[in-house]
Amino acid sequence: MKISKLLVGLFACTVSLGVYAQQPIVIKFSHVVAGDTPKGKAAEFFAKKAAELTQGKVKVEVYANSTLYKDKEEMEALQLGAVQMLAPSLAKFGPLGVREFEVFDLPYIFDNYDDLHKVTNGPVGKQLLAKLEPKGISGLAFWDNGFKSFSANTPIRMPEDMKGKKIRIQSSKVLEEQVRALKALPQVMAFSEVYQALQTGVVDGTENPISNLYTQKMHEVQKHLTLTDHGYLGYAVIVNKKFWDGLPADVRKQLDEAMVQSTRYANQIAKVENDQSLEAVKKSGRTAIHTPTAAERAAFKKALVPVHKKMESRVGKQTIESVYQATGFNPNAL
Repeated sequence: MKISKLLVGLFACTVSLGVYAQQPIVIKFSHVVAGDTPKGKAAEFFAKKAAELTQGKVKVEVYANSTLYKDKEEMEALQLGAVQMLAPSLAKFGPLGVREFEVFDLPYIFDNYDDLHKVTNGPVGKQLLAKLEPKGISGLAFWDNGFKSFSANTPIRMPEDMKGKKIRIQSSKVLEEQVRALKALPQVMAFSEVYQALQTGVVDGTENPISNLYTQKMHEVQKHLTLTDHGYLGYAVIVNKKFWDGLPADVRKQLDEAMVQSTRYANQIAKVENDQSLEAVKKSGRTAIHTPTAAERAAFKKALVPVHKKMESRVGKQTIESVYQATGFNPNAL
C-alpha cells in the first residue's frame, strides 16, 4: 500500500514537472509612457518577436503608462526582480549612481540622429551599458525617442523668454543645470503627473519630444511650443542581470536577436512618430508652434553649451570628450 502511494506520488510529481517545464518564461516589461508612443510600440514589437523567435518559450507582458510602477519606483522593482525588463529614459541612471549616462542630457551635444547613433551604436554606447552590471542590471540596447522642445503658456523665442518659468524636468542634475542656465526654475516631477501640473499651473512649461507631448495631451494645456531640439531623450532597454544570465543560452540568443530587430524598428519609427505628432499638434489648433531662426537657435546654443563644462566633474570629462570624438562636436566653435 505504501509503495503504491509512493508510485502515485512520484507519477503526480513527474506530471507536475512536465506541465511546469512547458510553461513559457514570463518577462514583465514595464514602462511609463503611452502604448502608442515610439517606446510603447517598440515594446509591443519586442513582445511579438520574442514569442516568434523562441517559438512560444517566452511570453513578454508589456505594462504601459505606469500601470505597474512610476518613474521613481521602476528601477528598484527591476533590481528586486519584481519586473524583468524596463526601458527607462537615460536620465534615470544618474540617480542610480551611473552618472556617465547623463552625458545624453547635455544640451546640444548631438546635432542630429546620425551623430547620436555614432555613440549609441558604437563603442561609447557599449562602454556605458557595461557600467550598469555592478548594479545588477544588464543593458541590451538604446532606443530613440527624439529631440526635445520647450513648451509654455507664453511665447519662447530667445533664452531670456525662459526666465522665471517653472519647467518640469526628469530627475537629472544636468537637466537642473540646463534649466538654471536659462534662468528658469527646474521642477522634478514624475512623467505621469505632468499633465495635471501643467493644467493647474503647478509648473509653467516642460521639455519633451513631440510624441510624448502629444500622446500625453500636454498640448491641450500648453499654448506655445518652440522647436528648439535642444536635447535628446532616449531609452536604455535593461534587464535584471541575474534573471537574464539565468536564461537558457539558446533562449537568450533568440531574445538578443529579437532585441536587435526591435531596436531597428524603434529607431526607424521614432522620427516618423514625432513628425506625425507635430502635425497632429498643429491640426489641433490649441498650440502655437514656433521654429527658431538660425539666430535664435544660435542664442540657445550659446546659453546652454557651457553646461557641458560645468558638468564635467559629475558626468566625467573623459565621457564627454569621448562623445565629442565620436561625433566631431567642437564646443569652442560656437
